[in-house]
Parts: sequence; C-alpha cells; structure tokens
Amino acid sequence: MLKLILFINALVFTTLTSVKAAPTVTTPGPVPIISNAAAIAGGLITQPSSNDRLEKLLTDANGNLLTGDALRQLTVFDFNNQKPADGARGGSILLATVDNFPILQDLGISGAISFIEPCGLNIPHLHPRADEVLITIEGILDTGFVMENGFNTEIETQLGKYQGTVFPMGSIHYQQNPTCDPAVFVAALNNEDPGRSDIATSFWMLQSEVINAALGFPTVKISMPGGLTSLSIWLQEWIAVCEHADCWQAIPLPLPTPDLQLCTPIMIYLISNTSILRFT
Repeated sequence: MLKLILFINALVFTTLTSVKAAPTVTTPGPVPIISNAAAIAGGLITQPSSNDRLEKLLTDANGNLLTGDALRQLTVFDFNNQKPADGARGGSILLATVDNFPILQDLGISGAISFIEPCGLNIPHLHPRADEVLITIEGILDTGFVMENGFNTEIETQLGKYQGTVFPMGSIHYQQNPTCDPAVFVAALNNEDPGRSDIATSFWMLQSEVINAALGFPTVKISMPGGLTSLSIWLQEWIAVCEHADCWQAIPLPLPTPDLQLCTPIMIYLISNTSILRFT
C-alpha cells in the first residue's frame, strides 16, 4: 500500500509540473546610472528612519510606489556602465556608492566589479572608511596589502576563480593580473562612502622638498616644478631605452642613478597617470 501511495504522489507531481508552461524570460535591459544621484542621496539624509528614506526615494508625490523604469533605475545598479579611465589600458572598475546609487544611503555597504586585462594592475590604494572583501570570479589575481606602522610586512595572496581575500580599512592594497588572460573580481565594502586614495598619485602631489626628504635623497634631488607632468616626461626619456616585455615583471627600468631605482609598476603608472594600467 505504501508503495502505491508513493507512486500516485509521484505521478501527480509529474503531471502537475509537466503541464506547467516554461516561463519566458528575456535578458534585462541596461540601466543608466542616475545623473543626480548625489543630490537625491543628500535629500535622504534628513529622513528619520529607513522606511522614511525608502518612501521618499521610491514613491511619487501621491505616495504611490514607482513602477517600470523609474523604479528600476533607483533599485538596480548596472555595472555594465563601466569603461576604462582616459588613457588606461589595463582594465576598468566601477564602484557603486551613495554618490551614484542613492538607495545605499545609511545602509553601510557598497560594491564594485572590475575587469582587469592581461598584466593589468589596480594600482596601490586605500579606502579610508571601509574594510573590503574581494572575490575573483574569472582568471587569476595576485594581491597584497600593507597595514599601519608596527606590522611591517606585506600580506600577499594569489586568487583563483571563486577565491577571495580581505583588505582591512586603511591598508594599502592592490590587485594585479599576472597572466595573459582577462580577470574579473567582485568586491564588497562596509561603508556606502568608502573613499579611495591612490598612493602614488597622492604622494607625488606633495612638495618636491618633502618628497626628497621622505625618499632619503639628501644629495640627489628630484625637481618637479611642473608636478606629476614634468616627472612623467622625465621618466619617458628613460623608459624609451627599454624593450617591449610581455609582462611587467620582466624588466626593471634603468634610471639616472642607482639611488633612484623604482619598481616598474610605479614607473609606468607615473607616465600614464591612470587608475588601472596594462604593462605591455
């Protein structure tokens, strides 16, 4: 009897599922980034509760929930909108923050997707207001981070597909694609306004005297009256003597004096002055 009951139940289930038509699903269309997102987010700050913020953001003047594209643009962030920075050859990155996705206001989260080309580098940077967890979803990435004074070593990792790591708040960190195939990562941060400071860019904004002293050049000085631009021209004269290399690790660039040897990634970054580079 038990076997008969189980057979009948299985038959009924099979009959019900077989007559149900398969749903028709189309690929969702693109969603533009909100042009006045920062202004919208600013208007949400004064709302006393989460419900009040959502009501102000997602309803019309009559209190009715928005529909269609109007609702979709405020609740969906399309990372397909990203494109490389001007002059960048190493890939692209797009970070969803309260500045471009106002629904994040007061949620304490943000996220990014990055496409890194072969030998591309997401240059050393830090987030002053957020910890980060990063997951590689395609390819291989070499990563590293350095903490504050007192923990005087770099923490290096290599990530394969679906492997992740963390970068603590304020740590200087980077991601580099060491292969000849593209790589992709997803990152989540625990602040809707994590901030980003690119280390090389920020450092070379300082006065020449401060840079010289910090790098320990009491006799051999770097004079940069034109700032980063003049330094870039100076470096280009030296990079011209280097032959093409498949990957950035291959050649240390020669410089005027042994005291000024710098690593290739920083050199090429200073020349192109971009956020993500390709070292080929």
